[in-house]
Amino acid sequence: MSESVTSLKKAIRPIHLWAIAVGLVISGEYFGWNYGWGVAGTVGFLIATLIITILYITFIFSFTELTTSIPHAGGPFAYSYKAFGPLGALVAGYATLAEFLLATPAIAFALGNYIHFLYPSLPVLWTAIGSYVLFTGINLLGIKESAIFTLVVTLLAVGELLIYMGIVAPSFKSVNFFHNAMPAGWGGIFAALPFAMWLYVCIEGVAMVAEEVKNPAKTIPAGYISGILTLMLLAIGVMVLTGGITDWQQLTAIDYPLPESIGIVLGKNNSITKLFAGIGLFGLIASFHSIIIGYSRQMFALGRSGYLPGILATVNKRYQTPHWSLLVGGLFGILALCLGKTDQLVILSVLGAALMYIMSMISLFVLRQKEPGLHRPFKVPLYPWFPAIALLLSIVALVAIVYYNPRLSLLFFGGLALTLCIFIGMGKHKQVEGKNVILKA
Repeated sequence: MSESVTSLKKAIRPIHLWAIAVGLVISGEYFGWNYGWGVAGTVGFLIATLIITILYITFIFSFTELTTSIPHAGGPFAYSYKAFGPLGALVAGYATLAEFLLATPAIAFALGNYIHFLYPSLPVLWTAIGSYVLFTGINLLGIKESAIFTLVVTLLAVGELLIYMGIVAPSFKSVNFFHNAMPAGWGGIFAALPFAMWLYVCIEGVAMVAEEVKNPAKTIPAGYISGILTLMLLAIGVMVLTGGITDWQQLTAIDYPLPESIGIVLGKNNSITKLFAGIGLFGLIASFHSIIIGYSRQMFALGRSGYLPGILATVNKRYQTPHWSLLVGGLFGILALCLGKTDQLVILSVLGAALMYIMSMISLFVLRQKEPGLHRPFKVPLYPWFPAIALLLSIVALVAIVYYNPRLSLLFFGGLALTLCIFIGMGKHKQVEGKNVILKA
């Protein structure tokens, strides 16, 4: 394909990148994390969250070195190719696609539940499917338009979480938060790790828009670091304050814990409660929209590099967006909506994330040795400790997820094994290596 057909438009500035970084993740503050209370209790989940926060802080500083050194739409897939070759790239690409493609339907379910909470006559599944149609369409219009939309809804979502904390804080009681705080003991902490990861998962999707960033050497570190700090403060604030307003066990298995919490504090028929549930959609929309950007760019990169059909690398001439990747990713998400449940999709998504984090951190170590002369506009501080901590905690998280979710893990790794067999059986690993398309892209 010609360069004009497979090149992306550079239009993203620092404020847009912060919005994408926060927007990718912020729905995790609105739902999903509360399932962690169900397996670990409030204090157990708080400990799990602090462990995962350390993982993400060390990971993002380390990952930023890779992203600025290799600003490629494939992100982890490109880093692993440079470190390990075609098969390593396939593992990283599979993990990243699983993370992003399966996080999106989980958020769509939450969107459907929030709207159903407001308008009970609207069915959850069809509302979720309608969300895919609407936001895939917005993403087709261009990255600049998508980034501006993300900025607006992310600012609204952050503002809403701050308002939420202000509303529920006066009702916080420590006796509620510490009641039956670790029902499963220390084992519950490990069971809760995937739900703690949900508070931050997909922030690394910033790497997928690296080719569309103006001045990536300065913009990408600023976007990543400001994003993770914003999310850390919001995650801990929301989780702790929510746990102290009532019997937290009432909130462990629903997809709309924040409107429910405000309903407990102010009354479900209160106009503020209904208003909050309505504007609460902004946080979900921010992540849903941003993750669509992420998975479409990953599919674009995999298609351009010969790992997926080349048509996925086609860029619309008018809008310069990878339209086939957007459409195919949307169809996959709708299929996942019909087959899976929210908690299952969360587990599968964070399984992909944990494996991708491991591959990325090993890639960083390998590239430091293999290519010491590689231009690194940003270098991870406290090397090798930061990437080593991120790698160790990612391995712990992966082991915990597999131990507590054996069937879903079998599905995930069975899919990876099948993909590897098909890839090798067709001789694709030799074709990709011969073309060296990733390093040229």
